[in-house]
Amino acid sequence: MCQFWRRHLMPEAEKKAIFDRVKALTGDLHLVAAAGGASSQVAIESINRVAAWGAQVAMVNPPAVVKPGPEEVYRFFGDLNAACDIDIMVQDAPLMTGVPLSVATLVRLCRDYDAIRYIKVEQPPTTLKITELKDQLPPRIGLFGGLNAGFLYEELARGIVGTMPACEFPEVINAILQAWRHDRQRAQTLFYRYLPFLRYGVQPGIGVAVHKEILFRAGLFATNVVRDPAKTLDDVTRQELRDLTDALPLAVLQEAQGAA
Repeated sequence: MCQFWRRHLMPEAEKKAIFDRVKALTGDLHLVAAAGGASSQVAIESINRVAAWGAQVAMVNPPAVVKPGPEEVYRFFGDLNAACDIDIMVQDAPLMTGVPLSVATLVRLCRDYDAIRYIKVEQPPTTLKITELKDQLPPRIGLFGGLNAGFLYEELARGIVGTMPACEFPEVINAILQAWRHDRQRAQTLFYRYLPFLRYGVQPGIGVAVHKEILFRAGLFATNVVRDPAKTLDDVTRQELRDLTDALPLAVLQEAQGAA
């Protein structure tokens, strides 16, 4: 399953162009596209659009412009369930949206709405919430981690089926996931080795710039410029990031790639 993150800073034509390219490269992999909106009507339109593009799953936050309570959240996802013919992943990310989703609310949504198939758990401490959800949800609901995979090893131990971090280190994540299936000690070693790097990209305010800086240094972008209102890295932070990535020896990268 591959995540396609639809940044709201991007015009619709850019989103579609990138989606088509990702679709062409990933073949038969299921694509998760972030969608949604400040009302159910806008969210339905957004979800149906990515479904028409070829996404198999829409990742949806609760509306956040006007902060909803549990009943408003319930009605919102009920509208999506009735109007959209695509699997839904609920993104539980209150640090980003300002909208908390309790375990009771999430369990109720999954119980009553068949379209909801996944939850991306990003409310810290994610580990505790994952355990509570695993204890109360049916097996058909898959739990994903987030927060840039900063607790991936612990979340795997608690029962997640995958994670959705930023996009600049898939070989590391794949190596950890592969090792988890066969050699959990090795998975732990890889995770701890890369943890300083994972945590650096989750800092509020500069995370987008960190991710783009890494992709720029890898030659995937022609520039490290980020769009307003995202913050640009200052020279000291950029040097810290360079020092951090330089401290990861090439042998470690080759090891991760070999396990993927």
